[in-house]
Amino acid sequence: MLPAAWPALASCTVLTITVRLPRKVPRAPTEDRTTVDAQGHGRADDIDPADQWVLNPRTGEYELRLSPSAPQPPVPGQRGAGRGGAPRERAPGTRRAADGPERRRDVPSQRGRRTGSEEPPGRRGRRPGPQPKKGAKGRKVLLWTGGTMALVLLAAGTGGYLYLKHLEGNVSATDVGDAGKSDFSKDEAFNILVIGTDKRTGAGNEGYGDKGSAGHADTTILLHVSEDRSNATALSIPRDLIVDIPDCPTKQADGSTRVIPGSQGVRFNRSLGESGRDPGCTMRTVKENTGIPVDHFMMADFNAVKTLTTAVGGVKVCLQHAVNDEKSKLNLPEGESTVQGEQALAFVRTRHAFGNQGDLDRIKVQQQFLASLMRQMSSGDTLTSPTKLVKLAEAATKALTVDTAIRKVGTLKDIALELKKVPTKNISFATVPVKDNPAETVKATVVLDESKAPQLFDTIANDVSLTAVKQKKKQETAAVAARLKGAKSDPAEVRVRILNGGAPAGSAQETLAWLQTEQGVDKSENLGNAPAALARTTLEYAPGQADQARRLADILGLSGSAMKPGESVTNAQGLPAMTLTLGKDFKGAGVRLDAASQKAPDVDKSTADKVQCAG
Repeated sequence: MLPAAWPALASCTVLTITVRLPRKVPRAPTEDRTTVDAQGHGRADDIDPADQWVLNPRTGEYELRLSPSAPQPPVPGQRGAGRGGAPRERAPGTRRAADGPERRRDVPSQRGRRTGSEEPPGRRGRRPGPQPKKGAKGRKVLLWTGGTMALVLLAAGTGGYLYLKHLEGNVSATDVGDAGKSDFSKDEAFNILVIGTDKRTGAGNEGYGDKGSAGHADTTILLHVSEDRSNATALSIPRDLIVDIPDCPTKQADGSTRVIPGSQGVRFNRSLGESGRDPGCTMRTVKENTGIPVDHFMMADFNAVKTLTTAVGGVKVCLQHAVNDEKSKLNLPEGESTVQGEQALAFVRTRHAFGNQGDLDRIKVQQQFLASLMRQMSSGDTLTSPTKLVKLAEAATKALTVDTAIRKVGTLKDIALELKKVPTKNISFATVPVKDNPAETVKATVVLDESKAPQLFDTIANDVSLTAVKQKKKQETAAVAARLKGAKSDPAEVRVRILNGGAPAGSAQETLAWLQTEQGVDKSENLGNAPAALARTTLEYAPGQADQARRLADILGLSGSAMKPGESVTNAQGLPAMTLTLGKDFKGAGVRLDAASQKAPDVDKSTADKVQCAG
């Protein structure tokens, strides 16, 4: 349930302090208050206007106190002398600090409320003149405001930093080694594995989960957020899906690494907890069986549902019929209800109240619940309530275990802000396509539906939306778009050198064979590994090779942005040739790179903006 909390976490960690300046400063009580007079009406050379903010012990708040100007010393070093060097008498009701200026015990009267013909100290001898214009007064207010804002922002920054460090202390972390990325980038698509365990931890959870369980992967969602943030896909992975679990290097408490042997043909939920497998093993299992790399993970137990729903004030759910499930303790009427705490947990745990009383039907209910929680988190009632935001930040961070690369609350905030950019109508929920396990008489597990699953996995891996949202094109200039337009050479005239810059091992040789035997690109050669890995496949060519580049781009499905005009290079025969570098996006010889233009697979899906009733 954690992705729904991220927008609130992002809002909560951005602290804002509003300062209201009173139009008139009222006369204040005299007890227990000290002010420092600013000379020259707040324009003294050695007293900052910010020093005129005074703590009121009765309210605990800082207040702006603008007092009459004190007499100015004529020459530095003659402090305490009046005009002509004569000692100045202390005014009644004042005292002198041991080595500082005079300070009033009481709060002086407001400036501008002098009576009679008495001339204010420090202004004797000045000729009366016109009153300052409103513009001048405005500039003074601006000056005072500017001075005090530095103090306020400093306080906000310090307080915000300390609170972020406090939240960071709530988060637990696991080192998963090379199972994921070592950092988080705001400029790329990203995949986060959200794991809900059945481990019984926390107060009130004694009656849930498997007794003595180390915590299996009970609920697992692979969250893919697109590079342009126009869409996201939440892919549920059934816990009873039969998979192969690879060998898992696992960091031990003493800093050593232990390799836990893999298992073949077992339930997916065994990728966590069993034999000491950590979330990194679950990440590896997802990649092994779907081909989708997992960048990071977030894991929580039953407490997350209870605390998050309570913090937000409840989540609306809808039922097609009344439910009274003795096993999960869910008791709700038909129609719409608001659940939180124990009832919210019962709603997402029940298997016997909906559909065929199986795990796949429970997954659909969990997706509906998560969509409702996302809508609630994004509502004005939540995002404009400081109380709810703080509660959500506390609940989310205390519920979290993450990989060490994203442990810092600042990084979690960045992830939340990126996810917040995605419209709820473009957040799709889907489940891995499966069918009953044909090896079982009593149907208890499922296997991949090979007619649908591979296409869905490729769609997500290629950053394609499952919604009907119009894909945002790369911000290509007219010149970039024009690279694909024009004459194309005959394949036999295309000369290209092939490098592997992050594609699977052997990709360069496989592509060479495919181009020569199936596409007629005879003048091609394999140069092995590139000097550095690339995220995307590129084709570099000289100006005179544009027609050859367009032909090869057409064969491979390259976009205009993947075509890089450059300097001429030569092949093994000393003839001008292009350079094709296969990046991490390369999926194999013959697999076009413009998969984003293909239709999304035909799978059951829902979106976060739609209200659905469980039944």
